[in-house]
Amino acid sequence: MRLMIAGGGGFRVPLVYRALTAGPFAGLVRELVLFDVDPLRLAAISAVLSSMAPSGGAASSGHSAPAVSTTTSLAEGLDGTDMVFAAIRPGGTAGRIADERVALGLGLLGQETTGAGGISYALRSIPGMLELAREMKRRCPEAWLVNFTNPAGMVTEALVPVLGSRVIGICDSAGALVHRAARAAGAPLPEGKLDGVGYYGLNHLGWLYRLESGGKDLLPGLLADAQALAGFEEGRLFPQPFLQSLGCLPNEYLYYYYDTVRAVGAIRTMRQTRGESIHEQQSGLYPALAAAGSRAYELWDAARRSREEGYLAEARTGGEQRDEDDLAGGGYERVALGVMRALSGGASAGASGGASGRGAELILNTPNAGAVPGLPADAVVEVPCVVTSDGAVPVPQDRPADAQLALMQRVKEVERLTVSAAVHGRRDDAVRAFALHPLIDSGERAVELLAGYEAALPALRLLWRGGPETGKP
Repeated sequence: MRLMIAGGGGFRVPLVYRALTAGPFAGLVRELVLFDVDPLRLAAISAVLSSMAPSGGAASSGHSAPAVSTTTSLAEGLDGTDMVFAAIRPGGTAGRIADERVALGLGLLGQETTGAGGISYALRSIPGMLELAREMKRRCPEAWLVNFTNPAGMVTEALVPVLGSRVIGICDSAGALVHRAARAAGAPLPEGKLDGVGYYGLNHLGWLYRLESGGKDLLPGLLADAQALAGFEEGRLFPQPFLQSLGCLPNEYLYYYYDTVRAVGAIRTMRQTRGESIHEQQSGLYPALAAAGSRAYELWDAARRSREEGYLAEARTGGEQRDEDDLAGGGYERVALGVMRALSGGASAGASGGASGRGAELILNTPNAGAVPGLPADAVVEVPCVVTSDGAVPVPQDRPADAQLALMQRVKEVERLTVSAAVHGRRDDAVRAFALHPLIDSGERAVELLAGYEAALPALRLLWRGGPETGKP
């Protein structure tokens, strides 16, 4: 199989390569093509991959490592490709800083994928991803697109009209929550199996509401056990009495909705935003990686660990440290490769090679098709899916509780307005999306936000077909 990674100079690409050279995914890919518009980033990541074998820590698996090539030509990268992974960031880390700082400057949450920053990020991501999807239709129409370009749910929804069922969105946070909760409840799940799991939501906005084992739902007992909850990240994010009254475990990003004041306050007291920290790290790191020779993997891995330590730091105001499992790396690439394996015909194997008689079972972003009652059938949701060579089929879930469904419906409308703004160049829809978001909830703030993002990100103004004043096509 030939796999192309769009955003091939991305920081986490070595995690994909590492998984392809050892363990259950070894031998799946014969050719790995890294496509990126930045030659320096390609050179840096190529140096990391070269130093991983044999001295970079990739264990021998009996399979040949994929042949790696790089290109700055999208056409060259797509020709003959069977599978595309996409993780692009238009505007780079500087764009992420703007996403965060414009919102914070107005007293609002400044976060990469949630709230105002997520809308701004989507407005930049969707046009480039549409270009990729349309080029795929021309050059490799039978290829699958596995999307982890953020915000993954919105981007995937924008691509479905172009690629139909051949685009699947992924994120590792929902699956990680399920597996951590199952371990804490004393019933760990095999990779690629979700029997007895109830989970519904949108990307970065979901809840684990059932965790069955042996015919018994273990979730109520877990929610009543403060000590067990303290043993994993999501359990520590929220007070135990709150979780017990809620009756489910929220995705970690619900912290921004359930404790907004504390989240914004914590971010504003930090010396740097998350984007500024990553921008500072990467500005010096990429040139160093390109010149590091055999030490490139070691240098990259140290930077990766430092980056993981700072993840969601605003929620750990009591000095808590992330678990060693969280710092070890890995997660989204296992989901992506589990999807790829099932799509390519390995339907009897789970995400880490475990048996699954009906296909790989993973939490993915895909059109609802009735899986979550109360949301439109064509809305992209994040739910357990069964993946075979025919694609991903969402598994029906219970109807969400009223408060959760109302939040999902409102955020989904925000997402659809954002997609409309990006796809059709409708500035008015962008303003409406900002105004409707529950973390903004203000028409006045919406106008100020969009004006602020246009000033910080001049390319955004080019999106509006009717001009920046009206946005009307």
